[in-house]
Amino acid sequence: METAWIQVFILTLAECVAPAGKTVCQEQQFELQFLTRADCEYALEQLIATKDETDYVIVNRQKSGCAPSAVESNVFASLEAINEAHRDSAGWRAPDAGDKRRALVSKDHHQRLVELKTCEETDGAAPCKVGDIIVEEATGDRVDVWKRD
Repeated sequence: METAWIQVFILTLAECVAPAGKTVCQEQQFELQFLTRADCEYALEQLIATKDETDYVIVNRQKSGCAPSAVESNVFASLEAINEAHRDSAGWRAPDAGDKRRALVSKDHHQRLVELKTCEETDGAAPCKVGDIIVEEATGDRVDVWKRD
């Protein structure tokens, strides 16, 4: 195992969120990292579309976007080397082990997307979909969001 710099894309979303019943919003930013520009831009489009549907969030599109950057990361000579290094780590899943599961999840997700109406059609009543994102009914303070990988 060695250390190397790898390219990543940093998604920055700048938004102003108004608490319920307030007319003044609070500005905030958050960042997410992606390995490809396409994944970053797709996530940005989906986040902006979802946030635009709400009455209490304003996205600052000039301060939001995907920028290339780099992070220092461990690199391995082979798939076997990374499996050997992490096989005892809690929750480790070998990179080649998830392909069948991912295909099944994608199929189930796509089937559910076909069956659901858009959140616009249901006036925001869950479950509904926004693009490829499935919005589940809120239970307490938690909302489950399904997104196709």
